[in-house]
Amino acid sequence: MSHLAPYAESEELKALILDPTKVPRKDYLVIDVRDTDFEGGNIPHAVNVPAGQLLDRVHEIIDEYGQVPCVYFHCALSQVRGPKAARIYKESLHLQGIQTNQQVKVLRGGFEGWHAKYRKEKQLLENYDPSIWQWAIEDSDPENEQSALEDNPYLAGIPPPSQ
Repeated sequence: MSHLAPYAESEELKALILDPTKVPRKDYLVIDVRDTDFEGGNIPHAVNVPAGQLLDRVHEIIDEYGQVPCVYFHCALSQVRGPKAARIYKESLHLQGIQTNQQVKVLRGGFEGWHAKYRKEKQLLENYDPSIWQWAIEDSDPENEQSALEDNPYLAGIPPPSQ
């Protein structure tokens, strides 16, 4: 049995966040496993569980959120910490003998991908401090912005932020 979690596109999570009938942490959950890089902004209603604390807190997270239908894990890029955290969570469910229909996913592109797409949409960011993200928004020229996105291998295939 594989405990690898599939990737989810940001549009899927965006739709849940913007759906007024969905309640965060009840209908869906976002677990952000960034550590000190959590500072400066996050996806609305995300629960911050630093990657280094996940093993110690996984049972608490399962107890509190085990009935949430869909859980999205992410880190900065969702290449290492996010996928590993999702795997640990799924393995813990299995090891505890918990049978669930809960979907566990990894947000493709992580917070950096989210920020690149949605930084201009205030309802899709919480605790946002643009000064921390200045390196990512150095030039607000849309042509340069598109070029920067195209040149970033971590964001390959992610459309530019909506205008």
